[in-house]
Amino acid sequence: MSSTAAPATAQERISAGTILATFLRLGCTSFGGPIAHLGYFREEFVVRRKWLEEGQFAEIIALAQTLPGPASSQVGFTVGLLKGGWPGALAAWTGFTLPSAALMVAFAFAHREFAGPHTLGIIHGLQIVAVAVIAQAVLMMQRALSPDRVRATIAVLGAAVTLLLPAYIGTLAAIGAGAVAGAIFCRAASPAATHSPLRLALSRTVGTLLCSLFLLLLIAPPLILTRAAAPWLAVFEAFYRSGALVFGGGHVVLPLLQAATVAKGWLSEQTFLAGYGAAQAVPGPLFTFAAYLGADLNFSPNGIAGACLALASMFLPGLMLVAGILPFWAQLRERHLVRAALAGVNASVVGVLGAALYKPVWVSTILRPLDFVIALAAFVLLVQWRVHPWKVVVSTAAVSAILLH
Repeated sequence: MSSTAAPATAQERISAGTILATFLRLGCTSFGGPIAHLGYFREEFVVRRKWLEEGQFAEIIALAQTLPGPASSQVGFTVGLLKGGWPGALAAWTGFTLPSAALMVAFAFAHREFAGPHTLGIIHGLQIVAVAVIAQAVLMMQRALSPDRVRATIAVLGAAVTLLLPAYIGTLAAIGAGAVAGAIFCRAASPAATHSPLRLALSRTVGTLLCSLFLLLLIAPPLILTRAAAPWLAVFEAFYRSGALVFGGGHVVLPLLQAATVAKGWLSEQTFLAGYGAAQAVPGPLFTFAAYLGADLNFSPNGIAGACLALASMFLPGLMLVAGILPFWAQLRERHLVRAALAGVNASVVGVLGAALYKPVWVSTILRPLDFVIALAAFVLLVQWRVHPWKVVVSTAAVSAILLH
């Protein structure tokens, strides 16, 4: 049977309009988090449309998983860059991000406008389901990233460092310690890559400029903020830093965003966790949680302007970095020490996420036995029954509206 879309060769250039339409459909239908997104991408771009060879797709995933930022969005952005140049990259990111970002902004306005017992029950239900979703993520990531004794130990140490130090310092210290431990102890867990080379026409000059801009935007705003009060720059700095320093994407950004917003008094923890729960019910990248937070800030810029600023700031570092590293990636990934350090970083990420599951999520959400029962039921539905996350979110919110109002 012939495909509904004419297959493209690996080197054929695709129009930005076609890329936008393709990713917009994926943005409306890709539920289940970054790992599920990669499954949708492979079916669409390798199997159905044949835009990429299997080896090229594997190479893009390998790159995205070793850099900070949203892995599935970085993969989509790279596919767009490979097939349509910079217009294609922008089209891919826009199409995949827009649906979930719009839904998250709508939720930010809706949950403030409608108050009452049932609404409070729904919001608490969204907070509860976040416990189950993060617990599932910890379990799945542990199996993949810390399956042996050495990496499991690194994960535990990463959780301890994250919990015992202040939020910003703890997360970064855990990742740094994981890299050092990996370089020393994870040599056997980092076999040589066997993927075919990724053929992407980006010069090293462009790569160097993008990496330099990534570092400049990470370093300069905090220095400026020490001299002048600038709310717009403060929002940019908070979300850019969160997007630039999170390894593992998705759920791992939770402690960084909590420290960047709730800990500063920009919004309440209840509002934060309600939005995080709602983010589980929408398709597309979890980083669009930033749009909800930007819209819900208790100072200007907020609303639509705050949502757009937070969203762009959150995604910008990861997308710049993946494009900046691409010209150097083929040589970099062959270095055994680099692969070992990345194995340690990935194991430490499991610990960081486990720490986030405990605090702030568990301690501020599981307040009574019924909360635990509902969270446990949601966890079983996700892990054992393999129910789609959005169905678990909707059903948990409905049950909570009835039982917890």
